[in-house]
Amino acid sequence: MKQSITRYFLFFAFIAVFVTVTAFSNKQTVAADNDIIGRWDLTVNMGDRMAPSWLEVKLSGIQTLVGQFVADGGSARPIAQVKVKDGKIHFSIPAQWERTDKEMVFEATLENDQLKGTIYASNGRTYTVTGERAPLLKRTTPANWGKPIHLLNKTNLDGWVAQGRTNQWQNINGVLTSPKSGSNLMTTEKFTDFKLHVEFRYPAGSNSGVYLRGRYEVQVEDNAGKEPSSTYFGGIYGFLTPNEMAAKPAGEWQSFDITLIGRRVTVIANGKAIIVDQIIPGITGGALDSKEGEPGPILLQGDHGPVEYRNIIITPAK
Repeated sequence: MKQSITRYFLFFAFIAVFVTVTAFSNKQTVAADNDIIGRWDLTVNMGDRMAPSWLEVKLSGIQTLVGQFVADGGSARPIAQVKVKDGKIHFSIPAQWERTDKEMVFEATLENDQLKGTIYASNGRTYTVTGERAPLLKRTTPANWGKPIHLLNKTNLDGWVAQGRTNQWQNINGVLTSPKSGSNLMTTEKFTDFKLHVEFRYPAGSNSGVYLRGRYEVQVEDNAGKEPSSTYFGGIYGFLTPNEMAAKPAGEWQSFDITLIGRRVTVIANGKAIIVDQIIPGITGGALDSKEGEPGPILLQGDHGPVEYRNIIITPAK
């Protein structure tokens, strides 16, 4: 009888240990799967160049992972579900600007808090991708502003460099003029936190943009009279929507006064505060790179249409 009791005791003890270990193992797997949650700065090897990209993954409800993705161009796109199992990440999203029904597929593994994987693009090509966690860019003390710097002289393009081979930019009596689509133009000096004043003018139907640190586009486009959008005038492209449409009619001089501190941005357009102390989640399409923790230039988009800029004044934080 004693032996039977002992055997029963050992049997149930074994079951208890097995259930405990299994539960702990499952808990560990779930925790590992949830490690993907957060924002990721990606670099895509496109063969002829290294292109920036961006990914955010977040929890929806108790178990479903969703997110958004920014390719090397275009705006942030929603991800309906991010599937993760044993450190392997998978999601797909429809094409954006490509004229195809083929979805883009993203597959990667997460090891040592680094992403490594493959993008099967909607254009039929395959690219390798790596990623690291995006920095929070939180500031713990108020900004201490330095002296204003005039980024544009009255005669030439000193202090600026074209991005690309087709430099159509001219300095005409202190007005940066891009008469046709061609190269983007950026400052040779790089900045971290700053206040920026810039004035611009464009013809009907044209499109440009001011990239902060070369990574976050404030949209410049002929959108007067339209409802505000994150991809229209004054929006942080694909991310932040202005609270009103402040654009003037095409052909008139307009202005932005922009403050960027860490990820927090305020945009005053033509004297109206349209975005106030909002957080920019990540890089926008067309960014120079995805190195968000580093300083970057002011970049003016010149590859979408004619545009003019003048009175470009930056006040960096000390």
